[in-house]
Amino acid sequence: MAAFLSGAGLFLMTFTLAPFQGTYDPDPTAVKDGNIVNQLGYLALGGVYLFAMLLIVDARVLKRIASPTWGVVFAIAFVSCLQSYDPASSARGLMLSLVAMILVAGVLVLPRSEKDFVKAGANAVLFLILIDYAALVLAPGLAIHTASGAEPWHAGFWKGHLIHKNVTAPVFSVLCMFGIYCLRAGATVRGLLIALLAANFVLHTGSKTTIGFLPLAIMLVLGGRAVGKPGLMVFTHFIFATLIFCLTLGTIYSNLFLSITTVLLEDPTFTGRDDIWKFASTSIPDHLWVGHGYASFWQSPIIRGLEANFEANWDVRGIVSGHNSYLDAVLTFGQPGGLLMILLLFVKPFYDYMRATGRPASRHFADFCIMVIIFMTYNGMMESFLLNRADPMWLMTALAVFGLGIAARMGVRMPH
Repeated sequence: MAAFLSGAGLFLMTFTLAPFQGTYDPDPTAVKDGNIVNQLGYLALGGVYLFAMLLIVDARVLKRIASPTWGVVFAIAFVSCLQSYDPASSARGLMLSLVAMILVAGVLVLPRSEKDFVKAGANAVLFLILIDYAALVLAPGLAIHTASGAEPWHAGFWKGHLIHKNVTAPVFSVLCMFGIYCLRAGATVRGLLIALLAANFVLHTGSKTTIGFLPLAIMLVLGGRAVGKPGLMVFTHFIFATLIFCLTLGTIYSNLFLSITTVLLEDPTFTGRDDIWKFASTSIPDHLWVGHGYASFWQSPIIRGLEANFEANWDVRGIVSGHNSYLDAVLTFGQPGGLLMILLLFVKPFYDYMRATGRPASRHFADFCIMVIIFMTYNGMMESFLLNRADPMWLMTALAVFGLGIAARMGVRMPH
């Protein structure tokens, strides 16, 4: 039962409680009113998984999974709610993120061994992927972008059960990494199937940046493991992260970076993201120290009430995020809070990784987690997902950060 709950939790984190929503057509009112299915569904799941952990998991283990990292992250976020134009609404949204973390914890600590975790997770992920492939044939209007809706230029790209290809590509990238982990950890056939099927799905999403970031993250980790120098891998990653930052967000601050990006890429605007980044960047100084508040900037009454800028590629009045996790972190939580949150979620895990990888039994799991964090570090240059309620991109990132913290403190549990 414990392993089944772990696999079911992993399935629900990636499949979501509202799959196959059809045409992507953002509704500003829906974002702020919330989704009653998510609210009630994750509240119920949080209760189930909390009860299961209290019933099944040793109390000593439960005490040790508590981490100051997550206490600081959510403390910053809840304080930011006070800056929101609607503090109650922001707090409700953040509570959904907090409840979803119970599900993340349950997935990791309920299995009695790594073997149980791998077996249950492989079954769940393979089942999810097969559902999406079946949907491509049986319900292509739901699983493939069509010419109708807000973005007809995405017609033909696969999105599976998720709302948009830019969410599908990162999520299936993580599933591909999970397949590699299962392949290395004993579930050879299922792991290979997951990795190949998920990678093929990513290729059909048409997300060029994700298609580039996925093999980079995989090669960095497996390459570091092959040469026996994980520290070199960490150093190389931070070099790549700095370069990617300079050639993406850095282009709005430096003409030199913009010139280099223009030479290297066909579209140096990143499909108009640069206009969104410029607008967000100019809004940071208005609330430099405390931020604009959790879920309280994009599509707020102030932003929706602005006059249209016809020279920009995107109308910021309808944008749901800044399409850059780091920019949105500072915009939302203020400069001190945003930078601290970035350090805790994207830098500290590498310290945990170095501790966890010192235990031979934890290396496969630690490699999977750090692979996810490396990939999401790069993906964060293009998409915003930090503490984004039950967004599967955020939940998979949280799973990796939380998992590395556990592996660093306790190691991966071997069979009883």
